[in-house]
Amino acid sequence: MKVRILVSFKNSVLDPQGQTVKNALLTLGYGFVKDVRQGKVFELDLEGIDEAEARRLIPEIADKVLANPIIEKFSWDIMP
Repeated sequence: MKVRILVSFKNSVLDPQGQTVKNALLTLGYGFVKDVRQGKVFELDLEGIDEAEARRLIPEIADKVLANPIIEKFSWDIMP
């Protein structure tokens, strides 16, 4: 089973890299871009656990290892 975890800054945290990308896009003529937030994507390939156990453990893994809970948030999905 594959799981995709998206980690990004919380809305209250400044994102200088996202702002730099936004400014570059505006300079290139993409004026419709309102905001850019950068983040990280993790894809985990799980073996030997069922979906119920994955649903219990993935938030724990993301919170303890993949994201800094002080400044980052995460979401995740089990891939088809």
